[in-house]
Amino acid sequence: METDAIPPEVHEQIDSADLVVGLIAEFDSQTVAQFYNALRALPDPLRIAVVDNDPAAAKTPPNPNAGETESTEAAKNQATVFHLASPWTKPEGNAPIMLRMAAAYQSVFELADKLQARGCCVIASGLERIAQGWAWQLAQPLFQDNIDLVLPHYARRKFEGLLNNGIIAPLLRTLYGKRINNPMGPDFAVSQRLLQRVLAATGGENSNGKRRHPLASLTSTALCENLQVVEVHCGPRIYPPVDWTGLSSILADVLGPIFLDMERKAPCWQRTRVAASVRAIGEPVVLDKDAGVIETARMVESFQLGNRELQEIWGLVLPPSSLFELRKLARLPLEQFHMPDELWVRIVYDFALAHRLRTISRDHLLRSMTPLYLAWVASYAQDLKASGVTSAERRLERLSLAYEAGKSYLVSRWRWPDRFNP
Repeated sequence: METDAIPPEVHEQIDSADLVVGLIAEFDSQTVAQFYNALRALPDPLRIAVVDNDPAAAKTPPNPNAGETESTEAAKNQATVFHLASPWTKPEGNAPIMLRMAAAYQSVFELADKLQARGCCVIASGLERIAQGWAWQLAQPLFQDNIDLVLPHYARRKFEGLLNNGIIAPLLRTLYGKRINNPMGPDFAVSQRLLQRVLAATGGENSNGKRRHPLASLTSTALCENLQVVEVHCGPRIYPPVDWTGLSSILADVLGPIFLDMERKAPCWQRTRVAASVRAIGEPVVLDKDAGVIETARMVESFQLGNRELQEIWGLVLPPSSLFELRKLARLPLEQFHMPDELWVRIVYDFALAHRLRTISRDHLLRSMTPLYLAWVASYAQDLKASGVTSAERRLERLSLAYEAGKSYLVSRWRWPDRFNP
Protein backbone atom coordinates (compact mmCIF):
# COMPACT_ATOMS: atom_id res chain seq x y z
CA MET A 1 0.00 0.00 0.00
CA GLU A 2 1.33 3.43 -0.91
CA THR A 3 1.41 6.19 1.70
CA ASP A 4 -1.11 8.27 -0.25
CA ALA A 5 -3.66 5.50 0.19
CA ILE A 6 -4.04 6.18 3.92
CA PRO A 7 -7.77 6.79 4.45
CA PRO A 8 -8.86 10.45 4.85
CA GLU A 9 -10.49 9.74 8.19
CA VAL A 10 -7.03 9.00 9.61
CA HIS A 11 -5.97 12.58 8.95
CA GLU A 12 -9.15 13.90 10.57
CA GLN A 13 -8.43 11.89 13.68
CA ILE A 14 -4.70 12.51 14.11
CA ASP A 15 -2.07 14.28 12.06
CA SER A 16 0.98 13.41 14.16
CA ALA A 17 2.08 10.94 16.81
CA ASP A 18 5.04 10.21 19.03
CA LEU A 19 4.60 6.46 18.73
CA VAL A 20 2.74 4.22 16.30
CA VAL A 21 1.90 0.72 17.55
CA GLY A 22 0.83 -1.80 14.92
CA LEU A 23 -1.11 -4.82 16.19
CA ILE A 24 -0.94 -7.19 13.24
CA ALA A 25 -1.42 -10.43 15.16
CA GLU A 26 -4.85 -11.96 15.68
CA PHE A 27 -5.71 -10.95 19.27
CA ASP A 28 -9.04 -11.30 21.03
CA SER A 29 -10.85 -8.10 22.03
CA GLN A 30 -9.96 -8.48 25.70
CA THR A 31 -6.23 -8.64 24.93
CA VAL A 32 -6.51 -5.62 22.63
CA ALA A 33 -8.31 -3.69 25.37
CA GLN A 34 -5.46 -4.56 27.75
CA PHE A 35 -2.96 -3.12 25.29
CA TYR A 36 -4.94 0.11 25.08
CA ASN A 37 -5.39 0.49 28.83
CA ALA A 38 -1.70 -0.20 29.48
CA LEU A 39 -0.68 2.46 26.97
CA ARG A 40 -3.15 5.01 28.39
CA ALA A 41 -1.72 4.44 31.87
CA LEU A 42 1.80 5.44 30.84
CA PRO A 43 3.03 8.35 33.00
CA ASP A 44 4.22 10.21 29.94
CA PRO A 45 2.24 12.66 27.78
CA LEU A 46 2.92 10.75 24.56
CA ARG A 47 0.59 10.76 21.58
CA ILE A 48 0.21 7.09 20.64
CA ALA A 49 -1.58 5.83 17.54
CA VAL A 50 -2.59 2.15 17.70
CA VAL A 51 -3.26 0.49 14.35
CA ASP A 52 -5.40 -2.65 14.36
CA ASN A 53 -8.45 -4.27 12.81
CA ASP A 54 -10.50 -4.79 15.98
CA PRO A 55 -13.69 -2.73 15.68
CA ALA A 56 -14.28 -3.04 19.43
CA ALA A 57 -11.02 -1.21 20.12
CA ALA A 58 -12.38 1.97 18.61
CA LYS A 59 -15.22 1.89 21.13
CA THR A 60 -12.93 1.47 24.13
CA PRO A 61 -13.31 4.50 26.42
CA PRO A 62 -10.47 6.99 25.86
CA ASN A 63 -9.68 6.97 29.58
CA PRO A 64 -10.75 4.03 31.76
CA ASN A 65 -10.64 6.29 34.84
CA ALA A 66 -12.78 9.06 33.34
CA GLY A 67 -15.25 10.41 35.87
CA GLU A 68 -13.10 9.55 38.88
CA THR A 69 -11.27 12.03 41.08
CA GLU A 70 -8.27 12.13 38.82
CA SER A 71 -6.93 15.69 38.53
CA THR A 72 -6.77 17.49 35.22
CA GLU A 73 -3.06 18.07 35.73
CA ALA A 74 -2.41 14.34 36.24
CA ALA A 75 -4.40 13.51 33.11
CA LYS A 76 -2.22 15.86 31.10
CA ASN A 77 0.83 13.86 32.12
CA GLN A 78 -0.59 10.59 30.80
CA ALA A 79 -0.46 9.22 27.29
CA THR A 80 -3.15 10.02 24.76
CA VAL A 81 -4.06 6.95 22.71
CA PHE A 82 -5.77 7.02 19.32
CA HIS A 83 -7.28 4.08 17.50
CA LEU A 84 -6.63 3.85 13.75
CA ALA A 85 -8.23 1.19 11.58
CA SER A 86 -5.65 -0.79 9.66
CA PRO A 87 -4.97 1.05 6.40
CA TRP A 88 -3.73 -1.95 4.43
CA THR A 89 -5.75 -4.25 2.23
CA LYS A 90 -4.96 -7.85 3.01
CA PRO A 91 -3.87 -9.98 0.03
CA GLU A 92 -5.99 -12.96 -0.96
CA GLY A 93 -6.31 -15.69 1.66
CA ASN A 94 -4.17 -18.10 -0.34
CA ALA A 95 -1.34 -15.57 -0.72
CA PRO A 96 2.00 -16.59 0.84
CA ILE A 97 2.16 -15.72 4.53
CA MET A 98 5.35 -13.70 4.03
CA LEU A 99 3.58 -11.60 1.40
CA ARG A 100 0.74 -10.89 3.82
CA MET A 101 3.20 -10.07 6.59
CA ALA A 102 5.28 -7.83 4.33
CA ALA A 103 2.18 -5.84 3.33
CA ALA A 104 1.19 -5.38 6.98
CA TYR A 105 4.65 -4.27 8.14
CA GLN A 106 5.14 -1.94 5.20
CA SER A 107 1.79 -0.28 5.81
CA VAL A 108 2.48 0.30 9.52
CA PHE A 109 5.92 1.72 8.65
CA GLU A 110 4.48 4.04 6.03
CA LEU A 111 1.77 5.23 8.40
CA ALA A 112 4.35 5.92 11.12
CA ASP A 113 6.39 7.91 8.63
CA LYS A 114 3.30 9.83 7.49
CA LEU A 115 2.51 10.76 11.08
CA GLN A 116 6.17 11.73 11.70
CA ALA A 117 6.31 9.36 14.66
CA ARG A 118 9.45 9.31 16.78
CA GLY A 119 9.12 5.55 17.06
CA CYS A 120 7.18 2.58 15.71
CA CYS A 121 6.39 -0.69 17.48
CA VAL A 122 4.91 -3.78 15.82
CA ILE A 123 3.33 -6.66 17.74
CA ALA A 124 2.95 -9.67 15.43
CA SER A 125 2.80 -12.56 17.88
CA GLY A 126 1.49 -13.45 21.28
CA LEU A 127 3.37 -14.37 24.42
CA GLU A 128 2.44 -17.26 26.65
CA ARG A 129 2.47 -14.93 29.65
CA ILE A 130 1.45 -11.81 27.82
CA ALA A 131 2.01 -8.64 29.77
CA GLN A 132 -0.24 -5.62 29.44
CA GLY A 133 2.81 -3.43 28.88
CA TRP A 134 4.32 -5.62 26.15
CA ALA A 135 4.22 -2.88 23.50
CA TRP A 136 5.79 -0.28 25.80
CA GLN A 137 8.39 -2.78 26.98
CA LEU A 138 9.69 -2.80 23.40
CA ALA A 139 9.17 0.89 22.66
CA GLN A 140 10.50 2.40 25.90
CA PRO A 141 14.23 2.15 24.99
CA LEU A 142 13.55 4.23 21.87
CA PHE A 143 12.48 7.19 24.00
CA GLN A 144 14.57 6.77 27.15
CA ASP A 145 17.89 5.52 25.77
CA ASN A 146 17.86 6.80 22.17
CA ILE A 147 17.93 3.23 20.86
CA ASP A 148 17.21 2.62 17.17
CA LEU A 149 16.14 -1.04 17.14
CA VAL A 150 14.66 -3.09 19.99
CA LEU A 151 14.38 -6.80 19.28
CA PRO A 152 12.81 -9.58 21.34
CA HIS A 153 14.78 -12.29 23.08
CA TYR A 154 12.21 -15.03 23.44
CA ALA A 155 12.70 -17.77 25.99
CA ARG A 156 13.67 -20.62 23.70
CA ARG A 157 12.42 -24.20 23.65
CA LYS A 158 14.48 -26.74 21.79
CA PHE A 159 12.11 -27.36 18.85
CA GLU A 160 10.64 -23.87 18.44
CA GLY A 161 11.85 -21.36 15.88
CA LEU A 162 14.06 -23.88 14.10
CA LEU A 163 14.31 -21.91 10.85
CA ASN A 164 15.51 -18.92 12.85
CA ASN A 165 17.86 -20.98 15.01
CA GLY A 166 19.28 -23.11 12.20
CA ILE A 167 19.73 -20.48 9.48
CA ILE A 168 18.57 -16.91 10.08
CA ALA A 169 20.08 -16.02 13.46
CA PRO A 170 23.52 -17.66 13.03
CA LEU A 171 23.78 -16.40 9.44
CA LEU A 172 23.05 -12.76 10.33
CA ARG A 173 25.23 -13.02 13.43
CA THR A 174 28.13 -14.10 11.23
CA LEU A 175 27.47 -11.56 8.50
CA TYR A 176 27.02 -8.46 10.65
CA GLY A 177 28.96 -9.23 13.80
CA LYS A 178 26.26 -9.11 16.49
CA ARG A 179 24.86 -12.01 18.51
CA ILE A 180 21.16 -11.34 18.05
CA ASN A 181 18.71 -14.10 18.87
CA ASN A 182 15.74 -13.01 16.74
CA PRO A 183 16.99 -10.64 14.03
CA MET A 184 13.64 -10.73 12.18
CA GLY A 185 11.46 -10.21 15.22
CA PRO A 186 8.65 -10.54 14.35
CA ASP A 187 7.93 -8.20 17.32
CA PHE A 188 10.15 -5.13 17.59
CA ALA A 189 10.40 -1.35 17.91
CA VAL A 190 12.27 1.02 15.59
CA SER A 191 13.29 4.66 15.81
CA GLN A 192 12.28 7.26 13.25
CA ARG A 193 15.85 7.32 11.99
CA LEU A 194 15.95 3.58 11.27
CA LEU A 195 12.38 3.57 9.98
CA GLN A 196 13.23 6.09 7.27
CA ARG A 197 16.28 4.10 6.20
CA VAL A 198 14.29 0.87 5.95
CA LEU A 199 11.54 2.58 3.96
CA ALA A 200 14.13 3.98 1.57
CA ALA A 201 15.50 0.46 1.06
CA THR A 202 12.15 -1.31 0.67
CA GLY A 203 10.10 1.33 -1.14
CA GLY A 204 10.82 -0.11 -4.58
CA GLU A 205 10.50 -3.54 -6.11
CA ASN A 206 13.10 -6.24 -6.44
CA SER A 207 14.23 -7.79 -9.70
CA ASN A 208 11.22 -10.12 -9.72
CA GLY A 209 8.78 -7.22 -9.56
CA LYS A 210 7.89 -7.94 -5.93
CA ARG A 211 8.07 -5.49 -3.05
CA ARG A 212 10.98 -6.15 -0.75
CA HIS A 213 10.20 -7.47 2.71
CA PRO A 214 11.01 -4.86 5.39
CA LEU A 215 11.91 -7.49 8.00
CA ALA A 216 14.73 -8.87 5.87
CA SER A 217 16.61 -5.56 5.96
CA LEU A 218 15.68 -4.34 9.44
CA THR A 219 18.60 -5.65 11.51
CA SER A 220 21.16 -5.53 8.72
CA THR A 221 20.39 -1.87 8.00
CA ALA A 222 20.71 -0.93 11.67
CA LEU A 223 24.05 -2.72 12.01
CA CYS A 224 25.53 -1.49 8.74
CA GLU A 225 24.55 2.08 9.69
CA ASN A 226 26.13 1.65 13.15
CA LEU A 227 22.83 2.35 14.89
CA GLN A 228 22.04 1.28 18.46
CA VAL A 229 20.44 -2.17 18.90
CA VAL A 230 19.26 -3.86 22.10
CA GLU A 231 17.26 -6.96 23.00
CA VAL A 232 14.44 -7.31 25.52
CA HIS A 233 13.83 -10.54 27.45
CA CYS A 234 10.13 -11.16 26.93
CA GLY A 235 9.36 -14.77 27.82
CA PRO A 236 8.21 -17.61 25.58
CA ARG A 237 6.51 -16.76 22.31
CA ILE A 238 3.41 -18.59 21.05
CA TYR A 239 4.54 -20.15 17.78
CA PRO A 240 2.04 -21.20 15.11
CA PRO A 241 2.02 -24.93 14.30
CA VAL A 242 4.71 -25.88 11.79
CA ASP A 243 3.27 -26.68 8.37
CA TRP A 244 5.72 -29.37 7.31
CA THR A 245 3.73 -29.97 4.10
CA GLY A 246 4.23 -26.34 3.04
CA LEU A 247 7.85 -26.11 4.11
CA SER A 248 9.19 -25.58 0.58
CA SER A 249 7.11 -22.42 0.18
CA ILE A 250 8.14 -21.16 3.62
CA LEU A 251 11.83 -21.60 2.83
CA ALA A 252 11.46 -19.76 -0.48
CA ASP A 253 9.40 -16.93 1.06
CA VAL A 254 11.73 -16.42 4.04
CA LEU A 255 15.19 -17.06 2.63
CA GLY A 256 14.62 -15.27 -0.68
CA PRO A 257 14.39 -11.76 0.87
CA ILE A 258 17.29 -12.55 3.23
CA PHE A 259 19.58 -13.62 0.39
CA LEU A 260 18.59 -10.55 -1.65
CA ASP A 261 19.43 -8.27 1.26
CA MET A 262 22.66 -10.17 1.77
CA GLU A 263 23.59 -9.40 -1.83
CA ARG A 264 22.85 -5.68 -1.47
CA LYS A 265 24.89 -5.38 1.73
CA ALA A 266 27.91 -7.46 0.71
CA PRO A 267 30.36 -4.51 1.06
CA CYS A 268 29.23 -4.17 4.68
CA TRP A 269 29.28 -7.78 5.86
CA GLN A 270 32.55 -8.65 4.15
CA ARG A 271 34.31 -6.18 6.48
CA THR A 272 32.92 -7.73 9.67
CA ARG A 273 35.19 -10.16 11.49
CA VAL A 274 34.13 -10.94 15.09
CA ALA A 275 30.62 -11.31 16.53
CA ALA A 276 29.91 -9.35 19.73
CA SER A 277 26.97 -9.41 22.11
CA VAL A 278 24.29 -6.73 22.26
CA ARG A 279 22.84 -5.32 25.47
CA ALA A 280 19.85 -7.22 26.83
CA ILE A 281 17.17 -5.53 28.94
CA GLY A 282 15.33 -7.43 31.64
CA GLU A 283 15.87 -10.84 33.17
CA PRO A 284 15.81 -14.11 31.19
CA VAL A 285 12.66 -16.16 31.72
CA VAL A 286 13.23 -19.69 33.00
CA LEU A 287 10.82 -22.15 31.40
CA ASP A 288 9.06 -24.66 33.62
CA LYS A 289 9.13 -27.38 30.97
CA ASP A 290 10.53 -27.99 27.53
CA ALA A 291 8.17 -30.47 25.96
CA GLY A 292 8.06 -31.34 22.30
CA VAL A 293 9.01 -34.13 19.95
CA ILE A 294 9.85 -34.29 16.26
CA GLU A 295 9.26 -37.24 13.95
CA THR A 296 12.79 -37.58 12.61
CA ALA A 297 12.22 -40.81 10.66
CA ARG A 298 10.00 -39.13 8.07
CA MET A 299 12.43 -36.23 7.77
CA VAL A 300 15.30 -38.57 7.06
CA GLU A 301 13.19 -40.40 4.49
CA SER A 302 12.43 -37.07 2.78
CA PHE A 303 16.13 -36.28 2.70
CA GLN A 304 16.97 -39.70 1.27
CA LEU A 305 14.35 -39.22 -1.43
CA GLY A 306 15.72 -35.77 -2.25
CA ASN A 307 19.24 -37.19 -2.38
CA ARG A 308 18.07 -39.60 -5.09
CA GLU A 309 15.94 -37.18 -7.12
CA LEU A 310 17.63 -33.79 -6.76
CA GLN A 311 21.25 -34.66 -7.56
CA GLU A 312 21.08 -32.77 -10.85
CA ILE A 313 19.98 -29.54 -9.14
CA TRP A 314 22.23 -29.92 -6.11
CA GLY A 315 25.12 -30.57 -8.48
CA LEU A 316 24.68 -27.05 -9.88
CA VAL A 317 24.92 -25.55 -6.40
CA LEU A 318 27.13 -27.68 -4.19
CA PRO A 319 30.79 -28.64 -4.66
CA PRO A 320 31.69 -32.33 -5.16
CA SER A 321 32.93 -32.67 -1.58
CA SER A 322 29.51 -31.66 -0.19
CA LEU A 323 27.67 -33.99 -2.58
CA PHE A 324 29.93 -36.83 -1.48
CA GLU A 325 29.20 -36.11 2.20
CA LEU A 326 25.45 -36.02 1.51
CA ARG A 327 25.55 -39.40 -0.21
CA LYS A 328 27.34 -40.84 2.83
CA LEU A 329 24.76 -39.24 5.12
CA ALA A 330 21.86 -40.73 3.15
CA ARG A 331 23.17 -44.24 3.82
CA LEU A 332 23.29 -43.89 7.61
CA PRO A 333 20.65 -45.60 9.76
CA LEU A 334 18.39 -43.31 11.76
CA GLU A 335 20.10 -43.89 15.10
CA GLN A 336 23.45 -42.80 13.61
CA PHE A 337 22.09 -39.93 11.53
CA HIS A 338 24.18 -36.79 12.06
CA MET A 339 24.92 -33.87 9.73
CA PRO A 340 28.18 -32.15 10.66
CA ASP A 341 27.80 -28.44 11.35
CA GLU A 342 30.52 -27.63 8.83
CA LEU A 343 28.58 -29.39 6.07
CA TRP A 344 25.32 -27.61 6.90
CA VAL A 345 27.04 -24.23 7.00
CA ARG A 346 28.65 -24.77 3.59
CA ILE A 347 25.25 -25.80 2.18
CA VAL A 348 23.62 -22.57 3.40
CA TYR A 349 26.48 -20.47 2.05
CA ASP A 350 26.48 -22.25 -1.32
CA PHE A 351 22.74 -21.78 -1.72
CA ALA A 352 23.11 -18.08 -0.90
CA LEU A 353 25.77 -17.80 -3.60
CA ALA A 354 23.68 -19.76 -6.14
CA HIS A 355 20.77 -17.42 -5.37
CA ARG A 356 23.01 -14.44 -6.13
CA LEU A 357 24.32 -15.98 -9.38
CA ARG A 358 20.84 -17.14 -10.50
CA THR A 359 22.24 -20.59 -11.13
CA ILE A 360 18.65 -21.74 -11.64
CA SER A 361 15.25 -20.18 -10.94
CA ARG A 362 15.53 -18.67 -7.48
CA ASP A 363 12.22 -20.07 -6.30
CA HIS A 364 13.09 -23.53 -7.61
CA LEU A 365 16.52 -23.27 -6.02
CA LEU A 366 15.22 -22.49 -2.53
CA ARG A 367 12.51 -25.14 -2.72
CA SER A 368 15.15 -27.74 -3.55
CA MET A 369 16.79 -26.90 -0.23
CA THR A 370 13.87 -28.43 1.71
CA PRO A 371 15.24 -32.01 2.04
CA LEU A 372 18.58 -30.60 3.19
CA TYR A 373 16.89 -28.45 5.82
CA LEU A 374 14.89 -31.46 7.02
CA ALA A 375 18.15 -33.40 7.29
CA TRP A 376 19.56 -30.66 9.52
CA VAL A 377 16.43 -30.63 11.71
CA ALA A 378 16.55 -34.41 12.06
CA SER A 379 20.26 -34.30 12.92
CA TYR A 380 19.68 -31.54 15.49
CA ALA A 381 16.88 -33.57 17.10
CA GLN A 382 19.03 -36.69 17.17
CA ASP A 383 21.89 -34.78 18.77
CA LEU A 384 19.63 -33.44 21.53
CA LYS A 385 18.18 -36.88 22.13
CA ALA A 386 21.67 -38.24 22.62
CA SER A 387 22.99 -35.44 24.82
CA GLY A 388 19.96 -34.50 26.93
CA VAL A 389 17.34 -31.75 26.82
CA THR A 390 19.45 -29.23 28.74
CA SER A 391 22.01 -28.88 25.93
CA ALA A 392 19.91 -27.06 23.30
CA GLU A 393 21.53 -23.67 23.96
CA ARG A 394 25.03 -25.14 23.82
CA ARG A 395 24.16 -27.08 20.68
CA LEU A 396 22.96 -23.96 18.87
CA GLU A 397 25.95 -21.96 20.06
CA ARG A 398 28.23 -24.61 18.56
CA LEU A 399 26.34 -24.25 15.28
CA SER A 400 26.77 -20.47 15.35
CA LEU A 401 30.51 -20.84 15.88
CA ALA A 402 30.62 -23.12 12.84
CA TYR A 403 28.92 -20.39 10.79
CA GLU A 404 31.56 -17.93 11.95
CA ALA A 405 34.41 -20.34 11.22
CA GLY A 406 33.06 -20.86 7.71
CA LYS A 407 32.78 -17.18 6.82
CA SER A 408 36.12 -17.17 5.02
CA TYR A 409 34.71 -19.88 2.74
CA LEU A 410 31.68 -17.69 2.00
CA VAL A 411 33.73 -14.57 1.34
CA SER A 412 36.12 -16.41 -0.97
CA ARG A 413 33.33 -17.98 -3.01
CA TRP A 414 31.41 -14.69 -3.08
CA ARG A 415 34.36 -12.72 -4.43
CA TRP A 416 35.69 -15.35 -6.82
CA PRO A 417 32.76 -17.63 -7.78
CA ASP A 418 34.41 -18.66 -11.06
CA ARG A 419 37.18 -20.47 -9.22
CA PHE A 420 34.70 -23.25 -8.54
CA ASN A 421 32.70 -24.55 -11.47
CA PRO A 422 30.72 -27.70 -10.60
